[in-house]
Amino acid sequence: MKDEYIPVVTEVADIRTETPPGDRMIRTLRVQKEGKAPFAHLPGQCAMISAFGRGEAMISIACPPNGEYLEFSILLQGAVTTDLQYLEKGEKIALRGPYGNSFPVDEWKGRRVIVVGGGIGIAPLRSVYGHVVRHPADYAGLDIFYGARDSQSIIYKQELFDLLEKRKANVHLSIDRPEPGWNHFVGFVAANLTRAAPSPQNAVAITCGPPIHITVTLDVLKKLGFSEDQVYTTLERKMKCGFGKCGRCNIGEVYTCVKGPVFSLARLRRLLPEGLPDK
Repeated sequence: MKDEYIPVVTEVADIRTETPPGDRMIRTLRVQKEGKAPFAHLPGQCAMISAFGRGEAMISIACPPNGEYLEFSILLQGAVTTDLQYLEKGEKIALRGPYGNSFPVDEWKGRRVIVVGGGIGIAPLRSVYGHVVRHPADYAGLDIFYGARDSQSIIYKQELFDLLEKRKANVHLSIDRPEPGWNHFVGFVAANLTRAAPSPQNAVAITCGPPIHITVTLDVLKKLGFSEDQVYTTLERKMKCGFGKCGRCNIGEVYTCVKGPVFSLARLRRLLPEGLPDK
C-alpha cells in the first residue's frame, strides 16, 4: 500500500481568517506533525483532509514546499468545508496525500512565470508563486494577476502587498466594483490582464478560479500570443477520492486525481477536443 493512501494524524498549528465571516468566508489552516510538514509535496498537489466525526474533503496545498508545514485555504461552501472551517488550533486531523501531478516548475527555469487567479482560485497557484519567490535566480521574473469581488474578499492580502512593495513580483490586484480608498485596478481579472498585456516571449502562464474566469483568461492569453503549450491550469475541484476509484473526476479518458489536476492547455485540447470542462 502506498504511503499516500495511509492517513497521517497531525494537528492544526495555526489558523488565519482571510476574509470576513459570512457565506464566502475563507480560512487558512497551517498543519504540522512534530514541528515539520506531515509529508513532502510539489507545487500544485492536493491532500485529503479528514476532520474526525465531520467528514473529509480534497483541498489544494496552498504553500510552496518548505519542509516545515502545509497550508490549506478553505472556502465555506458545503457541509464538509463548513465543518473544516471551524476546526480549532491544536485540534487533531488526518491527512492523506499528496495526490496528483504538479506544475512543472523545474522545466520553467529561466522563464517568466505569469500567475492569473480569481477568488479562492489563487490558493493552488500560491504554491507556484511562493516557489518562484523562494528561488528568484531560477526564473526570469514573476507577474501575479489576482482579483476578487471586493477588497475584503482578497486572500493573502498582506503577503501580496509585501511582494509588490518589496519588488519581488509585479502584482496586479483588482476588484469588481469601485471602493473608497482602493488605488488599484477596478474590473475583472481578465480586463486587468488585457490592460497589462504581458509578453508571451520566454514566459509561461498559469490560471485557476471559477469556470468563467478560466474560460475568459484562456481567451485573453490566446489573444496575447500565448501558445497552448505555454498555458497551464489546475482542475482540482473535480477530484474526489484521490486514487481513481470513484470515477467522478474523469476528463476524457483520464482521472484528474491520478493524471491531474495540473494540465497544459495543449493536453486538455487533446483529451477534450469537443471543449474544456465547465467545472
